[in-house]
Amino acid sequence: MRKVHISSVTPGSKTARPIFTETGSILLGAGIELTPRYLDRLRLMGIDTVYVEDARTEGIEPIDPISDETRREAVQTIHGTIQQLLKAQDVRSRSSVPMIGSAFREVFTNILDDLSSMPNVLVNLTNIQVMEGYLFHHSVNVAVLAGIIGMARGYNKQQLTDLGVGALLFDVGMTLLPKELHAHQGPLSEEDWKKVWKHTEDGFNLLRNQHDISLLSAHCALQHHERYDGSGYPRGLKGSEIHEYAQIVGIADVFDAMTSARPFRPRHTPSEATEFLFASGNSKFDIQLIRQFLGHVAIYPVASTVKLNTGQTGVVARNDPRAPHRPVVRILEEKPGVPVQNPYELDLQKETTIVILSSD
Repeated sequence: MRKVHISSVTPGSKTARPIFTETGSILLGAGIELTPRYLDRLRLMGIDTVYVEDARTEGIEPIDPISDETRREAVQTIHGTIQQLLKAQDVRSRSSVPMIGSAFREVFTNILDDLSSMPNVLVNLTNIQVMEGYLFHHSVNVAVLAGIIGMARGYNKQQLTDLGVGALLFDVGMTLLPKELHAHQGPLSEEDWKKVWKHTEDGFNLLRNQHDISLLSAHCALQHHERYDGSGYPRGLKGSEIHEYAQIVGIADVFDAMTSARPFRPRHTPSEATEFLFASGNSKFDIQLIRQFLGHVAIYPVASTVKLNTGQTGVVARNDPRAPHRPVVRILEEKPGVPVQNPYELDLQKETTIVILSSD
């Protein structure tokens, strides 16, 4: 299979992985033929990339860190819980919604079980979902990424659970924003920024009054926009003043947000997000946390397209955690527009003069 921009998909191509709705249900399953009507609908729903079947990339299979079933259950739990919170007659009263903590502990336990079954594999986040579902799927991705860092740091089960529940619910305050701000394009006014900044405190106040959610989990909502150099909000905390869980959630939030398509900008590649994070070491984030994070995330995800300094174009076939910047690439074009009759693979760990210039 191959991950391609929707503008490059030709009618008749077939999906290689499912596409999810806002609530985690399957919009289009794998093996569905993409007709012009389907492609137009996907574009309208904000989907910019899809995985398609391609005989030339047969055998290339990105491994999602969690199963489709685990993702679906997690998204549905987040969606349902947020609907419960919003139906409360008076949000300002911080009403408690029963059983939130136990439901999210179960969800994160399932995520951890999936993560634990794939040790020493660089993480590829392979889910494709409609734009309207960004908040829910983003929260699941952040929990996956945060869980990976927590495991790398040797957290015990209770620590992982507090981190994971906080990561799943870190952006719950965003649900209280006016709907038009979620899809706003262009610069925000000062008044709108004040509304956005308030989501950290709103989320914290919602969570800290849920009797079965720990205060540490609630602090992930409060502090995930604090920054190591004190430039964040809402309190301008610095360094160790920011709880480590919130720092981890902040890193995962930035990475997944940068690599996701948004109404106001195109997505960045994982390699671009990696460069940004590394440049933010000990300014925006603790450099040690960043290094641990980047040691477990694929810079060039399997099935993504890369262009080499030789003029060749190929698809990433495999990654080696010991050298994430030097994947195995299956060559599809020797020169732009000149397809290879029989695709072959180059191991960039062995081909030391060949480098990746760009990736899609």
